[in-house]
Amino acid sequence: MAGGRERVEVIRNRVVLKEFGVQNVHTTDFPGNYPGYDDTWNQQRFEQVPTMAVEKAFIYNNTSIVQDEILAHRLGLIPIKADPRLFEYRSAGDEEGTEIDTLQFQLKVKCTRNPKAQKDSSDPEELYLNHKVYSKHMKWVPIGNQADLFGQVDIRPVHDDILIAQLRPGQEIDVVMHCVKGIAKDHAKFSPVATASYRLLPDITLLSPVEGDLAEKLERCFSPGVIKVQTLNGRKFATVVNSRVDTCSREIFRYDDLKNLVRLGRVRDHYIFSVESTGILPPEVLVSEALKVLMTKCRRFLNELDAVQMD
Repeated sequence: MAGGRERVEVIRNRVVLKEFGVQNVHTTDFPGNYPGYDDTWNQQRFEQVPTMAVEKAFIYNNTSIVQDEILAHRLGLIPIKADPRLFEYRSAGDEEGTEIDTLQFQLKVKCTRNPKAQKDSSDPEELYLNHKVYSKHMKWVPIGNQADLFGQVDIRPVHDDILIAQLRPGQEIDVVMHCVKGIAKDHAKFSPVATASYRLLPDITLLSPVEGDLAEKLERCFSPGVIKVQTLNGRKFATVVNSRVDTCSREIFRYDDLKNLVRLGRVRDHYIFSVESTGILPPEVLVSEALKVLMTKCRRFLNELDAVQMD
């Protein structure tokens, strides 16, 4: 009886990695499928995050080889280090903006010759001054009372070394930018996330003791830190110490003396999420804010369902 229940648990909760395939890939824990299990939906078991980005670029002078449209596009993709929770969304049709919904930056750089350069030099770094325009040249220009409100806040581009354009003597860029609050659904420039991924928690079970030289061989089949070889009474034996860091390479299936000693799987309902930020907000803030937005969407949906039922 215990063995049968264990098999059911594996089918319900584990994705099993075999030598030539993967088993239990479909969810089967729906209500009534397994006698003795309560699989009814339970809330206890079970929107986008806005950012600030350049929306308007007022180009007063651009004599570089970069076209105005390309320059404006590059400026829009530069992540701005400013907490969007401190600002409001700009009203539709509002072209000017105010201190509560707009950040203003200015980029003004002119390339000149370096009078101290050697006459026989061919290195642009020595010949020219300000010949590379970086994001560090974008300067925040407070609007209204922003200087008082955010005086202690370091509002600037997230990274100082983003190359915007290259200039030669006589060329100049003079741009005023308006940054507004938005979400990635409107434009990718508002996305605060660089990459996001998830994977199921690896599950490694030793079906029988692995000792001696086999223990060391087993340790080499997994990522470092997954298997630990211990010595007790002069005998070596393998134990699983941290399956979380395994990459599920299935290396053990190359060896006939190992592949039947281990069961590889993934926990079906345990997700490991990895979120990389662009630097606008820390990853932990991104996740918490995303959950708040998701909860708001759920409440809105439930309210709409209640309204429909009342009608």
